[in-house]
Amino acid sequence: MARPRQFDEGAVLDAVVLCFWTQGYQSTSVKTLVARTGITAASLYNAFGDKRAIYQRALDHYVEAAIADRIRRCEALPPRAAIEAFFEEILARSLDDRERKGCLLVNTALEVAPHDPACREAVAEVLARIEAFFLKYAATGQADGTITRSLPAEDLARHLLGVLMGVRVLARVRPERALLEGVVAPALARLRPEDAAAGI
Repeated sequence: MARPRQFDEGAVLDAVVLCFWTQGYQSTSVKTLVARTGITAASLYNAFGDKRAIYQRALDHYVEAAIADRIRRCEALPPRAAIEAFFEEILARSLDDRERKGCLLVNTALEVAPHDPACREAVAEVLARIEAFFLKYAATGQADGTITRSLPAEDLARHLLGVLMGVRVLARVRPERALLEGVVAPALARLRPEDAAAGI
């Protein structure tokens, strides 16, 4: 009969996420993971698999705790407010990121995904989930008149996804409020209906 695990899996995953998030996949060794989590390499392998599998579990944990949770909270708001709240939180997180860790999903897209088809697919699925959130609220906002109809909802959603990715990459090297707000503000202003944008 298997012995129960002698550690808190959530706490271990939190520590693993922080390791990969601050150091990247290649620069994080299993020795580092052992030191940060306080459990043995054997326990790590038994619980999560090899280093690549550990990374995937960490990424899944990060996505659920950060991205999925943010989407759920924003979904309680009206369409345009939901999109604006999403970006307000992104700006706050980016400007408060003193270690310049960025976003683990974006970091993964840049470091790991180009060389790992399974990881690339996992990242693409999460990006599609974010795009679907933007699309849902762009379309809903167009239907109720709170978001511009000057562009198809699909194009607005793709544009917002691109803005999001740009902000998260820029924040790694230039976490300047004026710069990041200068990227986000025009994108959000573009959502306003034509009469609202004209001050009518």
